[in-house]
Amino acid sequence: MYLTVKETAEHLSLPEDYIESLIQQNKIRAVHDGKQYIVNKEQFNSHLEQLEKAKKQLAEWNNEPIPEDPDVKDED
Repeated sequence: MYLTVKETAEHLSLPEDYIESLIQQNKIRAVHDGKQYIVNKEQFNSHLEQLEKAKKQLAEWNNEPIPEDPDVKDED
């Protein structure tokens, strides 16, 4: 199933012109059908899931404590 730019904007609660700019910057993959850009909904949803997963992993990595360096106490 494909979504138009308007439907994609509604799905993400973002303005249409912002979605169009993301398409122009190749940050959202879309197909031009001759009249308008359309976005594959399944492909887009899987991309969003991957982004959320990456954000979660980055947050976990940033919250991980830094291990104590064993050489710090060995200084003379």
